[in-house]
Amino acid sequence: MAGDIATEETTRLISSDKVEGTAVYNHQGERLGTIENLMVDKYDGHVSYAVMSFGGFIGIGESYYPLPWRKLTYSPQMGGYVVDLDARVLDNAPSYAASQEPAWDRDYTGRVDQFWMIPPV
Repeated sequence: MAGDIATEETTRLISSDKVEGTAVYNHQGERLGTIENLMVDKYDGHVSYAVMSFGGFIGIGESYYPLPWRKLTYSPQMGGYVVDLDARVLDNAPSYAASQEPAWDRDYTGRVDQFWMIPPV
């Protein structure tokens, strides 16, 4: 039955639609943005990236930042995800505008992983 807690959230699992829109904070408690969507590996089923929206106003002028899922930690106290970075790091991080979504190919994900210092799989 849709809406049952078992289909949306358990002690260990959460539905992707509940993750989308969740706030992202740094360790200083600054809100950096919100999770726009998740990029899931088709073959192993693991979440590879959380795409965080940042900036803009009511969806206009936002930038999207793919953050490696391994960099995020859920904090019940914050009611969102925490990532160890300063907002200024986003100035140089891989990002895109809604109208310019990248090809999520090996070259692009390699650049994202290199920026965030994620070893290749």
